[in-house]
Amino acid sequence: MILVDMQLPYSFIWLIYFMVWVLSIIIVEEVSASSDSKISCRLPSENITGYLSQEGDIIMGGTFTVHSDRVNRDIDFTVKPPDIQCQRFAVEYYQTMRALIFAVEEINADPELLPNISLGFQIFDTCKTLRSAAQGTLSMLSGKTEITPNYHCYKGAPLAGIIGDAGSTRSILMAQILGLYRYPQISYFATNPTLSNRVLFPSFFRTIPSDEFQMRGLAQLIFHFGWSWVPFSKCSPSCPSGFHKVILPGKPPCCYECARCPLGHIANQTDSVECHPCSWVMWPNLQQDRCLPRPTEFLSYEEPLGYTLAAISLLSSLIPLSILVVFICSKKTPIVRANNYSLSCLLLLSLFLCFLCSLGFIGYPQPKQCLLSQVAFGMIFDLCISCVLAKTITVVIAFTATRPGSKLRQWTGVKSSYSIIILSSFIQLCICGMWLIVSPPFSELDTNSKPGLIIVNCNEGSPIAFWCMLGYLGLLASVSFIVAFLARRLPDSFNEAKFITFSMLAFLSVWVSFIPAYLSARGMYTVAMEVFAILSSSWAMVVCIFVPKCYIVLFRPNMNSREHLTIKSRGAT
Repeated sequence: MILVDMQLPYSFIWLIYFMVWVLSIIIVEEVSASSDSKISCRLPSENITGYLSQEGDIIMGGTFTVHSDRVNRDIDFTVKPPDIQCQRFAVEYYQTMRALIFAVEEINADPELLPNISLGFQIFDTCKTLRSAAQGTLSMLSGKTEITPNYHCYKGAPLAGIIGDAGSTRSILMAQILGLYRYPQISYFATNPTLSNRVLFPSFFRTIPSDEFQMRGLAQLIFHFGWSWVPFSKCSPSCPSGFHKVILPGKPPCCYECARCPLGHIANQTDSVECHPCSWVMWPNLQQDRCLPRPTEFLSYEEPLGYTLAAISLLSSLIPLSILVVFICSKKTPIVRANNYSLSCLLLLSLFLCFLCSLGFIGYPQPKQCLLSQVAFGMIFDLCISCVLAKTITVVIAFTATRPGSKLRQWTGVKSSYSIIILSSFIQLCICGMWLIVSPPFSELDTNSKPGLIIVNCNEGSPIAFWCMLGYLGLLASVSFIVAFLARRLPDSFNEAKFITFSMLAFLSVWVSFIPAYLSARGMYTVAMEVFAILSSSWAMVVCIFVPKCYIVLFRPNMNSREHLTIKSRGAT
């Protein structure tokens, strides 16, 4: 039993020897393979800007705050943060950078100081940010602007040390990195007492005393003279709320200017060093000392503009219904029968819906409302213009078919008119269907168009589909206008063509004027422009096409006779 216990450790030892032997063979093969190939150390996704370099036998590194501020950008933590963009040129720190360059040039110019050796430098602008300080440090350790941790990819001059940084916070970050590799670091303005710890920062040095000595000296000075108060030095008045300090170049820190906080930022205390942004649902008050909830803007029924347009829409929708009642009661009269009674009734119903569809644009834009309002507008107006186009073509065919031997008699029925309407509506239905499938409209909260407001509107989703829908309506109206214009001199029994000409001219004028007004308007006025265009174009067709007929039916019954139409037809021919 004792022999078995003694043999087990030896078996484990042989097993370990075997594993080490196998791993050694693998490592030797990997090393031999890697020695034959060129090792490339690079990280091309990291780009560093704001640096200055000069080649030499020995490189001196440096980090300086050439710019004292940066452009604040929103970070959504879904993509890599953008490169830091520096601003506010700092003259006093620029002088320290020039001092390093001047020292290197003077040493290189003197043949007795470093004979046969030239100094170079790599200088980085930190912009008072930890990120730029870390990037510059890692870049100097890597030897290139492409950061490669734990590798020095530059095979030329070695890095002797780094001078910088001015701030204690950035110097601590740099010292933690450089201390790992024992690269010397000399700071010219970092006074934090923590940096005196040689265990934490073994390679950090500085040319300025620690704050600890200054505090002890001040305490001894106060104790020696028996002072019980400390004076407060300042050469500038306090900055009120809503303003922040801007340090004057070349002046002491107590000398500054008071600058108004940027748009969307606040400072809720006096002598604020920086302003704080409000959230996207908030906006500063006039004093810019607190954030208030942003008011929302949309074309509401409570707004004077909203309920005025809604009232006009409802009252206007009664007009085509009233005309439809008149036509139904007078459907056997010559003037009604001569102008295609069935198409006229369908056109009046579509105009009734045109007036009502404008109500879908008024009120809080709900997702379903945004989805249906534009599509309903496009389909209803397509039905309306298709009826006008069918009436126009029917007038031309009817007049041509009256000639002896005409082959167009077979196209004078109701089927040809409804075929035009169905075909035109089907094309618009395909456009709207593709719009809803690919990129449908949706409700949107817009915080950029008007500062301080949240504009609630319906985003078209696909502007191309929206303008294709309007463009198709314009195409139908243009064809109707051209055909009606060519047929405007037909006999008076078919004189509807001249009224269609005026109605389509007014329709096109309204929508051509709508385009620049729609693109230039903002907020609820964009919706108001579209509602106004819908009402105006609908009224144009009602007034130009149906009002003259209603006038004859109601007030001039003597003109509503076959003899009168025949006399005028003969006079026209």
